[in-house]
Parts: sequence; C-alpha cells; structure tokens
Amino acid sequence: MSEDRLSQFLKTGPDWGRMKTSVAGLFILKLPAYRNTPARIAVELNPVDDSGSPTKKRGLVIRSSQDLAEYLSLLQYDKLPQLLVAVDKINPPLKKTGRSGEEILEI
Repeated sequence: MSEDRLSQFLKTGPDWGRMKTSVAGLFILKLPAYRNTPARIAVELNPVDDSGSPTKKRGLVIRSSQDLAEYLSLLQYDKLPQLLVAVDKINPPLKKTGRSGEEILEI
C-alpha cells in the first residue's frame, strides 16, 4: 500500500472522488473540507459488478479504525441475517450498472 499515493490523492483528488484499489469492493474516497474539518480520505465498501465498478452510488464509508470496530460489532448481531432475509422478500430486485477506466490503488 502506497502512503505517497494516498497523500497525493488527498491533495489533488476531486472532492468525493473515488479511487479503485486492488481489492474488489474497497475504494478510497476523498471527503471534502467542511467548516473547521480539513479534507480527509476514507475507505468505502461498495459491491462491484463484473467490470469492477461500484454497484451503489455510495457505499459504506469508514473514516477510522474505530468506525470499523463499531461496524464489525453491529454486523455480528445474530438477528441481522433474519432481518435481511425479510428485507429481501419485500424489496423488488434492482438493475445493476457499471463504469470503467479508473485508476487502481494496489493494497
């Protein structure tokens, strides 16, 4: 993993810009400056299609290792799979779309 490339993306990447990584579904996301908070980068988890493009407009944004620990705790809740099965039964299926030609960060 190249900290230089991450630093360069933070400095020159577009606000809300997304950079692919070598792991399908993991992206680097540039968060814009807001009020007293400087621009930052975060990790976005977003399922990908056959071409490696994100399937959602915005995935799960993880800003720190503490965020990750909190999400992992929530994902281990034993009734979450049951809830999602019920959601799957009720929701209609969605179409999938994709894009290509983006820069990739090796992890």
